[in-house]
Amino acid sequence: MESPRLAQDIMVEKLVTLNPDQDVFESIKSLLKHKITGAPVVGGDRSYLGMFSEKCCMSVLTLIARLASERGYPSATPPTASQFMATKLVTLDPRTDVFEAIAYLLKHHVSGVPVIDADRNFLGVFSEKTSMRVLVDAAYENMPTTEVGAFKNPDRGRTISEQTTLLECAQIFLDTPYRRLCVLKDGKLVGQISRRDVLLNENILSGIVHDRREALIAESRQVDLSEAEGPTEHGPLPSTAVHNFSDKKARTITADLDLLGIAQVFLTTPYRRLPVLHDGKLIGQISRRDVLLATNRLIQIAPEPEKAMLYLSSISDRQETRFA
Repeated sequence: MESPRLAQDIMVEKLVTLNPDQDVFESIKSLLKHKITGAPVVGGDRSYLGMFSEKCCMSVLTLIARLASERGYPSATPPTASQFMATKLVTLDPRTDVFEAIAYLLKHHVSGVPVIDADRNFLGVFSEKTSMRVLVDAAYENMPTTEVGAFKNPDRGRTISEQTTLLECAQIFLDTPYRRLCVLKDGKLVGQISRRDVLLNENILSGIVHDRREALIAESRQVDLSEAEGPTEHGPLPSTAVHNFSDKKARTITADLDLLGIAQVFLTTPYRRLPVLHDGKLIGQISRRDVLLATNRLIQIAPEPEKAMLYLSSISDRQETRFA
């Protein structure tokens, strides 16, 4: 096995970053435009100031929606899950080899896949975080291969019904570490909603946010998003600058942290990416996917990723496939 790799060996140096004075709603647009789940907030000298993530976006949207409701601003009825969920999904059979499942996540750039049986009963989700634990055990403890069913996360806190509203989805995303919610009907998987689906929904971005932003901000309260578990502090909101809404306590690492140490940080925190700092300045970033790829190379796995996959056919007229 190769010598331990360090953060400096696998970090990404070319990053999308945000100026601290950039408007928070423009920052949300930037994440969507670049198809990223978060971006570091940095000063002009590359000094690291915090992280603006999809979860921060959820806090912004739920805050604005709540203020709109409290002040009686008219708004359209929020859509329900059945109206904007993705219905053409890739799923895993519980008998799929766990390393094949990991290779599939890496190949298709997805961070989690529902596990269902032959009758489409929802069994759980095989996630990026679980994949990391499997690969670390395989690389450092020579764990033998097994079926993906043994590693699925059956937590029902990540499932919703077709009647769950868009704003309720946003609140669930804010209160939990999950990036996607599985939509169930009678215990069977019928669709999926990601954080990105919520952010892309025009009802939120135009109907709730843009038309009322200035009037709401004039009387709003700031939500301190520095805690990963959720808002904890209120105070005057001086502006809509993204710095006011960023996670200022997001975990960071140094360039000399080894691969196992990086993996342990991901396994014990809710973060999906770690800014790499040197003397307080941003020099790179590492995602869970970067760690999975590096660990996968260590054990030189060469699976056949298409084996034992199930495909959930579309149950609506929607044709788009999403892997957000």
